[in-house]
Amino acid sequence: MTAIDPQSLSAADREAKRARLFTRINKADAWFRVLGLSWMTPILKAVAGDNPRAQLKEIWKLLGVPVLAIIGFLMLWGALAPTVQTSLGAIPGPGAVWTEAVNLHKDAVLKSEKKAAFLERVEARNERFIASGEPDRVKDIPYTGSPSFYNQIWTSIVTVFFGFLIGSAIAIPLGIFAGLSPYANAAINPLVQIFKPVSPLAWLPIVTMIVSAVYVTNDGMFAKSFLVSAITVTLCSLWPTLINTALGVASIDKDLVSVSKVLKMNTYTKITKLVLPSALPLIFTGLRLSLGVGWMVLIAAEMLAQNPGLGKFVWDEFQNGSSQSLAKIMVAVLTIGIIGFLLDRVMFALQSLFTFSNNR
Repeated sequence: MTAIDPQSLSAADREAKRARLFTRINKADAWFRVLGLSWMTPILKAVAGDNPRAQLKEIWKLLGVPVLAIIGFLMLWGALAPTVQTSLGAIPGPGAVWTEAVNLHKDAVLKSEKKAAFLERVEARNERFIASGEPDRVKDIPYTGSPSFYNQIWTSIVTVFFGFLIGSAIAIPLGIFAGLSPYANAAINPLVQIFKPVSPLAWLPIVTMIVSAVYVTNDGMFAKSFLVSAITVTLCSLWPTLINTALGVASIDKDLVSVSKVLKMNTYTKITKLVLPSALPLIFTGLRLSLGVGWMVLIAAEMLAQNPGLGKFVWDEFQNGSSQSLAKIMVAVLTIGIIGFLLDRVMFALQSLFTFSNNR
C-alpha cells in the first residue's frame, strides 16, 4: 500500500485554490476594462503573488502614469491660470473651481430642502381644507423655485437619452434596410452625406419653428424647450448609428445569407435570428458614437433653446458675469466631460453584455 504524502497533497490544494483565484481575477478583468478600472487586475494579481515585479510595471502604466499626468495638468493649470486675464478677472485655478463645486453642492442641498419644505406646506394646507369640509379649495401648487445644479444635470441626461432613443429608433431600421438592399443604400446614402455634416446651430431654428407651430399647448407632457433640444440631438446623432448599422448588415457572411435562403426564412426571422446578432457589434459602435455626438450637441442646443439643463447653466453664468461665474462654468465643463465618459462606459457595458465580445 502506497502512503500519500500530506505535504504534497496540501501543496496540490494550494495550487488548485490559486488557479481558481486567478480564474476569477481573469473573469473580473473583462468588467474592469468595461468600467475603466483595468488597473484593478494587476493589483489583484500582485496581491495574489503572480510575478509582483511584472504586475508593478503594469500598475505603473495603467494607474501611475495617468495619475501623474492629471497631477501635472493640475499643477500647470494652477501655475498658468493667474497669468491669463479675462473680462471677468483671472482664469480660476483648480482650488477656486473646487470651491465653486462645493458651493454648488451646498446650494443644491439648500434648494432641495426649500422645495421639500414648500411641498410640505402645500400638503398641510390641502389637508386643512379637506378637514374643514372645503375640498374645492384644494390645489396642487407647483414649486416655482430655480432648479439646482443637480436638477440641471438630470434634465440634460433625460434630454440626451430622449433624443438618442428617438434617433436610434429611426437609424437602426433604416440602417438594416440600407444594409439588406443595395438600392435602398443607394437612395439613403446621398441624404446621409448631405445632412450628416450639418451643425446643430443650423438645425435649431428650423426645429424651433416646427415645434412652435405643431406643439401649441403650454401644459403638455413636455416643455417646448425640452422638445427643441431633444429633436436637435436626434437630428445630429442618428447618422453614426445609421452608417454603422448599414455597414454591419452589409458585411454579414454570405454563407449565412445562403443558409437563410435554403431554410426559406421569412424577413422577420432573417432579421431577428441572423442579421441583428451578426451586426450587433457594429450597431453598438454606432450607438456609442451617436450618444457621444448627442451629448456634445445637447449643450449648444440647451444654450439657445433655454432648456433648463447644463447648457442653460453655462449660458446663464456667462450672462451673469460675476467674479465666480468663470469658475462655475469650468465646474460645468468638467461635469460635462465626466458625464460624457460615464455615458460611454454605460454603452460599452451594454455592448459587452449583448455582443459577448472579448475585444476591449
